[in-house]
Amino acid sequence: MAVRSSPLALTVLSLLHHKPLHPYGMQRLIRQWGKDQVVNVSQRASLYRTIERLTAEGLIRVRETERDQAYPERTVYELTDTGRATARAWMDEMLATRRREFPEFPAALSHLPMIMSEEALPALERRAAQVDTDLAELDAVLAANVVDGHPRVAALETEYLRAVAVAERDWLRAVIDDLRSGRLEWQGA
Repeated sequence: MAVRSSPLALTVLSLLHHKPLHPYGMQRLIRQWGKDQVVNVSQRASLYRTIERLTAEGLIRVRETERDQAYPERTVYELTDTGRATARAWMDEMLATRRREFPEFPAALSHLPMIMSEEALPALERRAAQVDTDLAELDAVLAANVVDGHPRVAALETEYLRAVAVAERDWLRAVIDDLRSGRLEWQGA
């Protein structure tokens, strides 16, 4: 049976490629390195489930259990050779293959006829404002990477997120302009 990939599983393997870690250290590095922009680690339980699955599949293994009086006992994991090979295969697949994803926003757009066009306008304006805020944050991250001397490769996911946000912002502005001018309107059900 092929091992199922996921963004979080790939991230765990990548972190352990860097060095052996315990789950708390993984979560801390994900946030510190800004990987929480592209991997959901808001629920610690999902990280632990992923670690359990990767361990059961032989992709990672327990290296040691740290005992420190200041902290609870912590299990440190390391990458196996199988895990290293699997991570590389996942990287190749994820980089090369465009997958259909099902985000909320296009789903909501597909149901716009449920509401009046006048109701959609303020919601889209709020979204456009949020996209502008997100763009400012992404620009700040990119600028900080330059100041800190990080190589460009360390921020490619941020560049990608910025490019997607710019495209969304431009599209939203065009739709909002069409709604305001009356070039786009409908009557809700």
